Amino acid sequence: MSTATVTLFRPYPFEIGQKIYIEDGPRRGDWEVIGLSERKVRLRCPISKREFEWNRFCYFTEEVNDSPWPHPD
Repeated sequence: MSTATVTLFRPYPFEIGQKIYIEDGPRRGDWEVIGLSERKVRLRCPISKREFEWNRFCYFTEEVNDSPWPHPD
């Protein structure tokens, strides 16, 4: 099996009460995590106090050298 540099994506493990900053995109800005389910995250803007519930969308990325490609099951 050959190896390659592979970028890994994992759903971010949000925690209620966590204060986050999204650097880019339509949800850019400061948010507080106020609710969670397996599929949804509920965020509140600390300035306007508006609340939004979205499908989980943030991912933690990592690049790994010499990783098997394609990944074995």
